[in-house]
Amino acid sequence: MGGGRYIGTAERRARLAVRHRLAAGARAGSPEEVARTLVALHGTDPATVYLAVGARLADAAVTVAETQRALYEDGTLVRMHGMRHTVFVFPTDLTAVVHASTGRTVAARERASLLKAMAQAGAPDAAWLKEVEESTLAALARRGQATAAELAADEPRLREQFVYAAGKSYEGVHTVSTRLLRVLGVEGKVVRGRPNGSWTSSQFRWAVAPPHPELDVAEAQAALLGRWLAVCGPATEDDLKWWTGWKVTDVRRALASIGAQTVSLDEGTGHVVAGDTEPVAAPAEPWAALLPGLDPTAMGWRERDWYLASELRPMLFDGSGNVGPTVWLDGRVVGAWAQRKDGEIVWRALVPGGVGREASALISAEAERLRAWVGTTSVTPRFRTPVERELAG
Repeated sequence: MGGGRYIGTAERRARLAVRHRLAAGARAGSPEEVARTLVALHGTDPATVYLAVGARLADAAVTVAETQRALYEDGTLVRMHGMRHTVFVFPTDLTAVVHASTGRTVAARERASLLKAMAQAGAPDAAWLKEVEESTLAALARRGQATAAELAADEPRLREQFVYAAGKSYEGVHTVSTRLLRVLGVEGKVVRGRPNGSWTSSQFRWAVAPPHPELDVAEAQAALLGRWLAVCGPATEDDLKWWTGWKVTDVRRALASIGAQTVSLDEGTGHVVAGDTEPVAAPAEPWAALLPGLDPTAMGWRERDWYLASELRPMLFDGSGNVGPTVWLDGRVVGAWAQRKDGEIVWRALVPGGVGREASALISAEAERLRAWVGTTSVTPRFRTPVERELAG
């Protein structure tokens, strides 16, 4: 163990229950409140955003309408690239911090990669791509929101194709629109807008990113790490490096900048924000939650033994490390859930000996709460796991 006050598994689970708004008495009043609390909601699978919000709202019945309002009417939430080159939903006022702290470095690599691939394929050069980019952004500004196909109608050069990795086993044909819009997304110039279908649809429109100031990288990193550590601390250096996708030197500099304090964990040295070393009591009542695949709590730390037993992982994760739908009880993962074709939410305890009658009743109540607001909408996760497939039938 490291230095500082010892924070054990029970206290870490107590912090998670309240700070992640999972215990019944800690639930939030709006999607914005959920996003501000958790800093970021995984947005790769659109359904994850809604399911993660619904699990934490005091009134889950308003989940879809209120999340759509926040994303597409009020613009208080935005879906964009963030840490680890992954799509997240953030509070819009955090856009500048995310872009400066994580986006610039990734964006430079992405643009260089695109230009290199185009050059190797004999495609037009950087000057040509810049013209297409400016024309595309102008078209998007005129339209407000648009699909890639609609943008290509305004800027036909987006339909140009080039061969990627010629002669390699992974050779493929890329369209300029696909690669360019991805680069613009990482650069913080465009964001994902309304889906073409329901709230679970992966087909979406693009929109011009909300304006934001250009911040100093180190200051932005300190701001982001401080926000995350306040809700997810204590965390190890490995946790922080994994979540942010930064170099260890960036993590250490940000920790020093915010005056983080060290504590002792079973895994070694942990970190909390300044003044966050006092004991935290567990919720007065037991609680249960059904969280979606890629939920920010389940994916929040690299070292997960304190809330997710290692023997459960082969059933709960896919081959790429994406967590599937999980059942939580008092701060630990105890099982998995899935939705069947008729809309029924089914779950299974995976821990040895099961969870007991009272806990089973709590979990079943959460399953019914979830079904009540999801209704007949299909919420099959994008990244499926062995146990979820089995439960779904």
